[in-house]
Amino acid sequence: MKLELDGVSKRYGTATALEDVSLSVEDGEFFTLVGPSGCGKTTTLRCIAGFESPTEGAVRFDGESMVGVPPEQRGVGVVFQNYALFPHMSVGENVAYGLRFVDTPGGVSKETRVSELLDLVDLSGFEDRDPDSLSGGQQQRVALARALAPGPELLLLDEPMSALDARLRERLRRQVKRIQSELGVTTVYVTHDQSEALAISDRVAVLNGGRVEQVGVPRDVYRRPRTRFVAEFVGENNVFDGVVESRPETEGFVDGVESGGRSGAVEGRGRSGAVESGDRTGAIERAGTTEVEVDGHRFTLTGIDATPGDSLTFCVRPEHLHVRGGENQLRGTVVDAEFQGSTTRLRLDWGDHEITVAVPDNEDESFELGDEVVVGFDADAVHVVE
Repeated sequence: MKLELDGVSKRYGTATALEDVSLSVEDGEFFTLVGPSGCGKTTTLRCIAGFESPTEGAVRFDGESMVGVPPEQRGVGVVFQNYALFPHMSVGENVAYGLRFVDTPGGVSKETRVSELLDLVDLSGFEDRDPDSLSGGQQQRVALARALAPGPELLLLDEPMSALDARLRERLRRQVKRIQSELGVTTVYVTHDQSEALAISDRVAVLNGGRVEQVGVPRDVYRRPRTRFVAEFVGENNVFDGVVESRPETEGFVDGVESGGRSGAVEGRGRSGAVESGDRTGAIERAGTTEVEVDGHRFTLTGIDATPGDSLTFCVRPEHLHVRGGENQLRGTVVDAEFQGSTTRLRLDWGDHEITVAVPDNEDESFELGDEVVVGFDADAVHVVE
């Protein structure tokens, strides 16, 4: 089933929950809505399911408007955040509940359908168990089997793993993705967990304040965030606001340093506590580079379409910052160092900024609070955002 939202808005009195949301989910796609609490994710899901009616706009299934179509006639399976299992029914009875209102898919018996679904979610033999005797992960899988029992063309999952611990959540999200892929059912998944959204989705929509900030495949959303909000919400990022100073148009020698090369290590401190580079001797000016001033410190960027005087916001991921490396260097003071196995997460105080650096683990190097550390990034490691 192909799902379309066309200019959907939802208002409750003077409060706006959704504003002009337009999305298209392809047949068989695993599509995730991600964003902070209160951004409109669940409201969007409820409009799709028919639990809420849009104030404006339309929801379409395979091109057919769902205006006036009640939830039970939309052919949608829903897994809620709290699972909503019936405590007075056995696991098998819970899974079979949705079959009371529709014909069993494939013409098999209800018992066979229940058995097939419990096997699909790795709960074979649990038919007679009491839901209260199951773990949170097992209850989540029963809720999934119940949603799939009528053979829905569209599956909606509203933060179904938020109550589970991190390790179990990671294992179950892989299982959900496997089941969705095997069945080929169009799926809309809601989560506030960015890593979860990136890990399991074919495409992601980032919501903020009831609006869609960006839609794309996970890799593009992570590497090329469109707005400052997406840059800061999806994974860690270092975001800088600056002003374009100059854009050299020629190559050659500047102060005796050949274009494409680099002078030796930079010494001294800039006005913002950074390694001085604004007027450094031997500064390199290459065709296509742009000089941007951030709090009195100049950075050299490449691939930037801007003119002197323009305001510019750009971001650099922590993994693209290197200790004592990179063309653009700054000096910060260590305010936090977290050992995370393969990396150490450094947080540096740099003027009015807190800089995050992902340092590959090295047994010969350690960082203490108060240490001054020089880090840098290459001119092409940045991404400009709105």
